[in-house]
Amino acid sequence: QVQLEESGGVLVQAGESLTLSCAASGRFFTVGRMCWYRQALENERELVATITSGGVTNYAVSVEGRFTISGDNAKNSVTLQMNSLKPEDTAVYYCRADVVAPTRAYWGQGTQVTVSS
Repeated sequence: QVQLEESGGVLVQAGESLTLSCAASGRFFTVGRMCWYRQALENERELVATITSGGVTNYAVSVEGRFTISGDNAKNSVTLQMNSLKPEDTAVYYCRADVVAPTRAYWGQGTQVTVSS
């Protein structure tokens, strides 16, 4: 079993920056990829950014150039640096770890990010 713990969600003003963190813990697991998703009120959960264990990153068009995902394989952790935040970035942000052998996805509980205009 793998547990994910997220932190960093707060209320900020538009234009400000914020960093979210997520760490995976457990026994005998290997993370192949870590992701950040977000879900705004009444919207579906959407993929924000991903990073593989090899350091390959991918971003949603809506955040590319503003958000940066980075990972630490030794700590099984990932951060999401969010710059130039907009009110439409307001959502609950979820961390997800894709574990290999056996393949399984684990989710965190989510952390609320609110951007006021």
